[in-house]
Amino acid sequence: MNYHLKRNSSTASQVSKCTGKIMRKPRLAILLMGAALFTLSGCATTQSLTPEQCQSSNWQEVGYADGIRGRSGAYFGHYTNQCASVIGATSNRVLWEQGRQQGLKNYCTELNAYKLGREGYDWQPVCPLEGIEKLEEAYSQGRYYYIRQRDLDYLRSPYPFGYGSGRLGYGYRPFGYGW
Repeated sequence: MNYHLKRNSSTASQVSKCTGKIMRKPRLAILLMGAALFTLSGCATTQSLTPEQCQSSNWQEVGYADGIRGRSGAYFGHYTNQCASVIGATSNRVLWEQGRQQGLKNYCTELNAYKLGREGYDWQPVCPLEGIEKLEEAYSQGRYYYIRQRDLDYLRSPYPFGYGSGRLGYGYRPFGYGW
């Protein structure tokens, strides 16, 4: 490929100009990628409905899905705001709450509480008060193992204290000696 670039000097100058422009603005590219990831992460946490879904949703199924995720009863306001501008759409809170209560039966188990803690997720306070001590204990145990594993992974990393050849221009030196 270099042979072709040397042979046609105008192409070589165009390529060098383009790569020069790209290489001068890496911060802009990183900033744009970060903004895109931030935007996409917001999409993953909130469920939005299209106008067609507002009109024809099975509110009991929507409530069930929200119950499994541990969403509170206040989350229904999100759907009310979304579907307010859609003509002919009525959100049914009674059916949604029935479905949510069914979903909460799966969310409010000791196994799920442990799993949420073990994976580093937050526990949502939406479960009934009877048996809450067992759920909190299961979550605490899972969270303990999550934090312990995270700390072990941190200590096993090659530069646990942030030292390295790429950081601040100096390498790792135990006890501060430069040999």
